[in-house]
Amino acid sequence: MQGISSVRRRPVAAGSFPPSSRRPGATHEHDACRNSQFHFDLWFYFTLQNWVLDFGRPIAMMVLPLEWFPLNKPSAGDYFHMAYNVITPFILLKLIERSPKTLPRSMVYICIIFFVMGASIHLVGDSVNHRLIFSGYQLHLSVRENPIIKNLKPETLIDSFELLYYYDEYLGHSMWYIPFFLILCIYFSGCFIPCKEEQQRIPMAALLLIGPSSLYYWYLVTEGQIFILFIFTFFALMALVMHQKRKGLLMDSNGRFLFYSFVITLVLIALWVGWLWNDKILRKKYPGVIYVPEPWAFYTLHMSNLHSPKGESI
Repeated sequence: MQGISSVRRRPVAAGSFPPSSRRPGATHEHDACRNSQFHFDLWFYFTLQNWVLDFGRPIAMMVLPLEWFPLNKPSAGDYFHMAYNVITPFILLKLIERSPKTLPRSMVYICIIFFVMGASIHLVGDSVNHRLIFSGYQLHLSVRENPIIKNLKPETLIDSFELLYYYDEYLGHSMWYIPFFLILCIYFSGCFIPCKEEQQRIPMAALLLIGPSSLYYWYLVTEGQIFILFIFTFFALMALVMHQKRKGLLMDSNGRFLFYSFVITLVLIALWVGWLWNDKILRKKYPGVIYVPEPWAFYTLHMSNLHSPKGESI
């Protein structure tokens, strides 16, 4: 009993806090400030692999000789797509791990599963679509209007190619892009911290990446035909910004990087649509109120005659 009493009466060193009296908010605030620093390494790898593995897929097929990748074997673009399907969800998970706030992990995992499944569906459809291009398939025309498709016998084969197009352009893109932007929204919801003077400016490292990142999102939205999904995601980010501002919270450097990338992307899309507004052939392929032409459809229509190799759909 005497030993226990002496332990209870042990004095606390000057300037230190007992474990029970240590302020929990101080540690949490310190961790939040540390985790809110700009994640240059992750954003750099994310931007780089997007450009190389996603945008670079059709370019690799135009540069590399066809003899290296026979039409009955996976192409270079297919291998790029496989690597993208593995690396992208890994980087997204690392971004979620570095969030200063605890985010709904179950929702993140479900999104990752659907993302990989959708990207894999698109991989198969895009691979077959690329081989059709080498046979004369034209991206600026619909499936039934393509010269190599419309005369197929029996006509039920045309239905099969339309099903392939549906898996590639609609189901695959939806299961790929909806989880992708949803994960970015979830991550963005954790990018808010108390107002501080040193957090008002975006870091130079972020400024260096914001251009390539915005240009890739422009390519993703236009080639993937997901403008409606993108604009709703942008509105969701704006709503989060206004809601958190009422609570006295502002975007940290990672949040500013993502938000400003989306703003610049919206400007690039507006310039792209304005440039091709009066293109009658593309207007025929993209009817309706939402007119956002695909870059590779523009390429096969106006620029493919300048190059002997032909591009592929994304």
